[in-house]
Amino acid sequence: MVCRMKRSAFLLPFVLLASPLFAATSGEEIYQQRCARCHEQVNDRIPPREALQKMPAARILRALDAGPMMAVAFTISREDRIAVASYLGTNAPVAGPPASAFCADHTVKIAAKPKTYWNGWSPGQNNARFQPGDLAGLSTDQVRGLKLKWAFGFDGDATAFAPPTVIDGQVFVGSAGGLVHAMRAETGCLQWVFQANGPVRSSILEVPLGTQHALLFGDMTGWFYAVKAETGKLLWKAQVETHDSTRLTGGPVAHDGIVYVPVASWEETRSADVDYNCCTFRGSVVALRIRDGKQLWKTWMTDAPVERGRTPRGTINYGPSGVGVWSTPTLDTKRNLLYVGTGDNYSAPATETSDAVIALDMATGHMVWIKQLTAEDVFNGSCSRAPSTCGPDFDFGSSPILTHAPDGRELLLAGQKSGIVWALDPAKKGEVVWQTRVGKGGTNGGVQWGMASDGQNVFATVSDVKRMLQTDPTDPRRNRVDPNEGGGLTALRVADGSQEWHVAATPCPPGAPEGCGPSQPGAVTEIPGAVFSTSTDGHIRAYSVEDGKLLWDFNTMRDFQTVNGVKGYGGSIDGPGAVVVNGMVFISSGYPRNGGVPGNVLLAFGPE
Repeated sequence: MVCRMKRSAFLLPFVLLASPLFAATSGEEIYQQRCARCHEQVNDRIPPREALQKMPAARILRALDAGPMMAVAFTISREDRIAVASYLGTNAPVAGPPASAFCADHTVKIAAKPKTYWNGWSPGQNNARFQPGDLAGLSTDQVRGLKLKWAFGFDGDATAFAPPTVIDGQVFVGSAGGLVHAMRAETGCLQWVFQANGPVRSSILEVPLGTQHALLFGDMTGWFYAVKAETGKLLWKAQVETHDSTRLTGGPVAHDGIVYVPVASWEETRSADVDYNCCTFRGSVVALRIRDGKQLWKTWMTDAPVERGRTPRGTINYGPSGVGVWSTPTLDTKRNLLYVGTGDNYSAPATETSDAVIALDMATGHMVWIKQLTAEDVFNGSCSRAPSTCGPDFDFGSSPILTHAPDGRELLLAGQKSGIVWALDPAKKGEVVWQTRVGKGGTNGGVQWGMASDGQNVFATVSDVKRMLQTDPTDPRRNRVDPNEGGGLTALRVADGSQEWHVAATPCPPGAPEGCGPSQPGAVTEIPGAVFSTSTDGHIRAYSVEDGKLLWDFNTMRDFQTVNGVKGYGGSIDGPGAVVVNGMVFISSGYPRNGGVPGNVLLAFGPE
């Protein structure tokens, strides 16, 4: 559904996969079991039920899906979240952006051959996250003098986790509320908005479609969309996965009229509930025809799960399961292959496809080769109760990088949550060329969302966050972040994996907000002369490619005056990295995963 400007403001409807009036689960029962203990008490930090009953149900659902209640609701199915939101809230639509947020001219124009762009997860299909100098438009000296040009606030959101796509002065970006925004890069004014079924965290890919252009992206409920770039009109949508724990976090990649969609899930966290029947989700890659959304093939990462006994409580154990694909696939058009990194198994038996780099035939989806780098990794939310029975949770959450070493060899570079960077030979079925440790690794450690490489060096940051149990009963975050541990940026030589330089993370200063941490899970971005890295302390920093010296530092963990009049504030930065194009740097700030600090802004920087 497309929202267009009326005289004053948009009204966004309550977009759900099931009708709030006919939910199969009792919202009242869920509220009493899951919510009443907090919302029935008198506490200034917790809205009482009477306040919730005056809010639109769509806004409550947004808070449960990807907002301040996400840490509490992650074990609840989306059907149950819909039910409790419908029970508590009103049927009133959510007010959309006011007329004042829109440009005077709504025209969106994209050239057949754009001059400047950052399209999707990476400027190139090799997923190297390297922006050449002519497209970056920033010298090293200009990086040192970057200043904030504008801030845009995602209204009603307490999470900002989507990377923007920027093409010829146009910005396209999703949001936790499921709104996709088209805006001007120079000013941040809106041109149109589109409402998806669920939160849109994935990168957005622009592709030519006839004489015009389509935007391709997924949401965090399993739906994938094609939207007309010029107007925001829906062209088609397809539900690529029906499991209710599905998350389409990885961005799509396209070639020759086909778009490839990675599919992941948060089901492993739901097994923290002792009554949850774990686990039935299977990761996959889906190929859709761009012109009409027809599914051409779907490759599952595991066999179908079957019942494998019961727990003493009577809950059913299913397996195998898991092996989500969290990141954007990498294209190798010379070999007609698609490379994907995979996550762990959620339940036994373990499979050879977990914690692996897998090559798929682009035409058929057939697995051409599998290179597993951590075997027997079965991990889910129940592991806190019996850690000795679980694997290390060493997913590949970042995209493999296809590059050439200085001697001309082709290599696949893959960063893992183990804290290891791998170099694989794509011509020899992923044979290991070298491996180098850059961090401690762990469940929330190691390389998380993406590295960057120029072919000479590969730059990797690590999370290595240390979490502590939450002691404040009024704080919905289940964990607190250690303000002194985690992080680090390392430059490795692509030729042999040896270390070029390393920069340790900076601990949070005294008095920093609760949730500040030095971990660096976000993706890295490189331009000639500079490497951009983000942190859960809210900072975006640029370092010299040559020696790692700090060039620029901006703390986003503050309040902002936004161009659209929304109360804006930055927080922890996790997931997407900096997007650099045509002399500007863009970053979303405010992803409170792992107990970090919430926020709701997209920031744009430029030279003085």
